Amino acid sequence: ILGNVSEFQRVVSVLQEGVDFDIDVNASVFETNIRVVGGLLSAHLLSKKAGVEVEVGWPCSGPLLRMAEEAARKLLPAFQTPTGMPYGTVNLLHGVNPGETPVTCTAGIGTFIVEFATLSHLTGDPVFEDVARKALKELWKNRSDIGLVGNHIDVLTAKWVAQDAGIGAGVDSYFEYLVKGAILLQDKELMSMFLEYNKAIKNYTKFDDWYLWVQMYKGTVSMPVFQSLEAYWPGLQSLIGDVDNAMRTFLNYYTVWKQFGGLPEFYNIPQGYTVDKREGYPLRPELIESAMYLYRATRDPTLLELGRDAVESIEKISKVDCGFATIKDLRDHRLDNRMESFFLAETVKYLYLLFDPDNFIHNDGSDFDVVITPYGECVLNAGGYIFNTEAHPIDPAALHCCRKRKEEQWEVEDLMREFYSLKKNKKFTLKRDSDHGEGESAKGPEVASSEKGGEKRTSKKSSHSLLSCPSQSFNSKLAVLGQVFLDNT
Repeated sequence: ILGNVSEFQRVVSVLQEGVDFDIDVNASVFETNIRVVGGLLSAHLLSKKAGVEVEVGWPCSGPLLRMAEEAARKLLPAFQTPTGMPYGTVNLLHGVNPGETPVTCTAGIGTFIVEFATLSHLTGDPVFEDVARKALKELWKNRSDIGLVGNHIDVLTAKWVAQDAGIGAGVDSYFEYLVKGAILLQDKELMSMFLEYNKAIKNYTKFDDWYLWVQMYKGTVSMPVFQSLEAYWPGLQSLIGDVDNAMRTFLNYYTVWKQFGGLPEFYNIPQGYTVDKREGYPLRPELIESAMYLYRATRDPTLLELGRDAVESIEKISKVDCGFATIKDLRDHRLDNRMESFFLAETVKYLYLLFDPDNFIHNDGSDFDVVITPYGECVLNAGGYIFNTEAHPIDPAALHCCRKRKEEQWEVEDLMREFYSLKKNKKFTLKRDSDHGEGESAKGPEVASSEKGGEKRTSKKSSHSLLSCPSQSFNSKLAVLGQVFLDNT
C-alpha cells in the first residue's frame, strides 16, 4: 500500500479466500496479535484505498475483519487467569495447554490495546478491549513502590519473576502501547500511566541520555547495557512532545550505529563495545523508526543522514541473491542464513516513509474520504495513523465509524441544537425516536443505505446531519463542529 498497490491487492485477494485458524498448534499470543491480528486489521482498513472492492458496510464489516476477529478469539483463552494477565502461549485448537508456564514477559501482557480496541470498535464486541485494558491495569497495579515494572511476571500470582527494570527487551512495547493506546482512544488514563512511568524511568534508569537496567524495587544498576530494541524510545518520546531529550538519546544510539554499521543486540556502555554473544544485527527497525518520527517533528537533516547510512549499510553488508541476511557478527560482518520478517514489515517501511514526505501516511488532515456505514457518515484517511509495534498502520477515525451506542450522539445533538436555538432566538426540541435500534442509523435507513462505498471530500460544506464527525472526543466535538457550523451560517 505504501509503494506497490498491485502487490497489496494480490495479497488481499489471497487472504480473502480464507485462513483456517482451527489448527492444533501452539502460538505466541503476543506475536499472533501484533503480526496476524494487527496485519489483518491494517489490511482491512487500507483495502479500499488500495483499490480493493469492499463489501457494503465497510469498514464495519469485511472478510479481513472477520479473519482478524477469528484470530483474536483464538487468543482469548490465554486471558482467563486470576489476574487477567495472559499466558504467553495458546493452542489455537484447544486453548491453553495444562502444562503451560504462567511466566510471561511484561511486553507479552501489555501489547494488545491497539489491536484489541480497534477490533472491539469495528465489530461492536467489547470483550477484546476489556481484556486488554484489564491486563494493562494489572501491570500498573503491580508496579514497584518506586514506580517501575520488571521483566517477567507470574500471571497466576502476580509475583515478579525477573525484576530487571528498563525500556528494552521484554518490556518495550508495553510502554509503547500505553502511549499509542492513549492517542488512538484519546484516553487520559493510559497517558497518565505512561507519564508516571516516564518519571520513574528518568529518575532511576537514565544516565547521560542512556537508559540502563536497574533492580525494580531498589533502583540499583543491574546491567549497564544498551539493547538495540531500546532504540524505539526516542520515537516514543517524540510522540509525547519530549523532542529535545529524544534527539539527545537518538544521537547516542546513532554513534553506536556509525561505530559498527548497525546496532548490536547488546552494547556495553562503559566499555563502548559489543557484549559477548550479542554481536549480531538482524536488521532491526527501531532506530530507523525513531528517525522517521523525529524527522516529522524536527526536519533535522541528521535524521536523513541516518536513513542514508542505513540504506547504504544494509545494501553493502547484508544484501544477498535472495534477500537481505541477518548480520551474525557486526565486528566482521559475517552473515547468518536467515532474514527476519520485521525487516520487510518494519525496517524497509520506516525507511520508505522517512524519505517520502508526501506519502498519504503523513496526511495533515487536508485530504480525507467520507464513507457511508450502517451507522451514518464517517471520515477516513485524514491522517494521524497509529502504527502497531509491527508497523501495521491503523486509522484512528475508523474506530468511530461503527458505533452502536447512540447515547453520546443524542447528548451532543441536544447541546448543539440548544446552541443554535439561542443564537437564532428559536426554541428547538429534539424528539427521540424510540424505534431506533442499536444497529440502525439515527439518520434514517435511507441515509445508511444510500451508498455502498464513499466519496472523496474536497469541500467541508455539506447538507448532512450535524453529527457527521463522531470521531472526536466529547469536548472536541463541540469545538470542531462549532467551528464548522459557524462557517456554514
